[in-house]
Amino acid sequence: MAGRYRLVECIGRGGMGTVWRAEDELLGRQVAVKKLHAPHAHEDEMATLFERTRREARSAARISHPNVVVVHDVVEDEGVPAIVMEYVPATDLGDLIKKNGPVGPAEAARIGRGMIAALRAAHAAGVLHRDVKPGNVLLAANGRVVLTDFGIAQASGTSTLTRTGELIGSIDFLSPERLTGGAVPGPEADLWALGATLYQAVEGRSPFRRDTPIETAYAIAADEVPTARNAGALAPVIAGLLVRDPGLRMSAEEAERRLRGPAAEPETESVLRNDVAQARQEPPAARTPTPAPTPAHTATTAAHTLPSARRRGRAALWLTAAVAVVAVAAGGTYLATRPSGGEASASTSQSPSASASASASPSPTATDSASPSIAPVPAGYHLADETDRGYSVPVPDGWTRQADDNGDVDFIDPTKMVDLKVSAMEFAGTSPIQGWQELEPQTQKQVGDTYHRLRMNATRWRDQPAAIWEFTWQGKTRTWHAIDLGFGEEGGTAYAIYLSAPDDQWATYKPVFDNAVAGIRITD
Repeated sequence: MAGRYRLVECIGRGGMGTVWRAEDELLGRQVAVKKLHAPHAHEDEMATLFERTRREARSAARISHPNVVVVHDVVEDEGVPAIVMEYVPATDLGDLIKKNGPVGPAEAARIGRGMIAALRAAHAAGVLHRDVKPGNVLLAANGRVVLTDFGIAQASGTSTLTRTGELIGSIDFLSPERLTGGAVPGPEADLWALGATLYQAVEGRSPFRRDTPIETAYAIAADEVPTARNAGALAPVIAGLLVRDPGLRMSAEEAERRLRGPAAEPETESVLRNDVAQARQEPPAARTPTPAPTPAHTATTAAHTLPSARRRGRAALWLTAAVAVVAVAAGGTYLATRPSGGEASASTSQSPSASASASASPSPTATDSASPSIAPVPAGYHLADETDRGYSVPVPDGWTRQADDNGDVDFIDPTKMVDLKVSAMEFAGTSPIQGWQELEPQTQKQVGDTYHRLRMNATRWRDQPAAIWEFTWQGKTRTWHAIDLGFGEEGGTAYAIYLSAPDDQWATYKPVFDNAVAGIRITD
């Protein structure tokens, strides 16, 4: 080919072409040649094929990363384009699963680390892969993980090659936003496909595969996301990536952090028990109420101006929702016992204790505008009736309720280390994302250099403007992790759902937030 590449053996074949191991006779090295074929293609189809081939080469060439296959050249052979790539002696993940069955959680996490590193490099270069799947993940004998086949990738600033109504990519791994045709899909679509790939790696099957493509598409858009039962510590990562609302989907940064952390090793029940035991043995210094507010409390309790959610003024909901954030940040302590403007009342739920994550619903998501359904209350949870405040929300059994007169209700876990806070009051005349942006400097000031933003994105929740804010900070004795979803429209009621927990137990308690977001009933 091209007077330079001698085809040696066929090493792969697919619907769009054949991959050959070849000899680069000019440089004396082995390469892989992907030769496309388009029998009986019309002229316009050949033009599209050529453009996709050039695009694949350009897209991959923009990315310099050890987890992305290197493209050397693009040539033409007998009127058909071919891509000359780095030769990686490897099997792909799809074939490995077919031959040997699913892989263990630790191996899946290792593969996931390579994939997320490749995707982050691609996204940083402005390239969306758009066809992440097990068959495009090469596993080399030396342990290297390589993401390949950028054939339908799209670089930012380029036009699409699809016709109206045409979907490209493997349907099992298409994200809901690509199927529903809403906003232009972004990097989050690749993250969904990563989650589906990791699910298949540990379970041996696609999470959404049905008998027909239409049934598969419906399952992706509307069916309950199945729980990855063999994923071990990887399960929260898979669940976080398979969140239907792209604005609430786990970020690439967070996914990589988790894949390099606890998810990298097999998790046992004893590890979780030790975490809880340590939490009980190391109570936060400010767990008991203090007689007077700390400076951080003084700075923030001014936002507590409303005696109830029914008597709404122009209070800054977004500030109120983050009072807990700043209070914890200042002392590195549990936030539910902070002093407040109103007298707190407490009541304990039915059962003495509950696991936050064992009974989490399989696919807790904020529902997007295309699917405004409300998730059922999961096992181990009960529906906390806050209809006088305009909502009811699923809460783990055994958590204690504390409410003030300002529209806030805290639900506190038995260890008193974790808080689920729901706030409701009049929308204060700003968008949710603007509210979080205005609050962030105050939070940073209270926390100092230990504040680390994981994400702050505008999104939509049940067809309302919304924003998601996730961050960590260092307290006196541990690192804390928080996530906050605000939603509402001007002229109506604004709500915020907030969760904070020790960072080393985040995978255990994050489902509490997910279930609250997916299952809250707005009654106002």
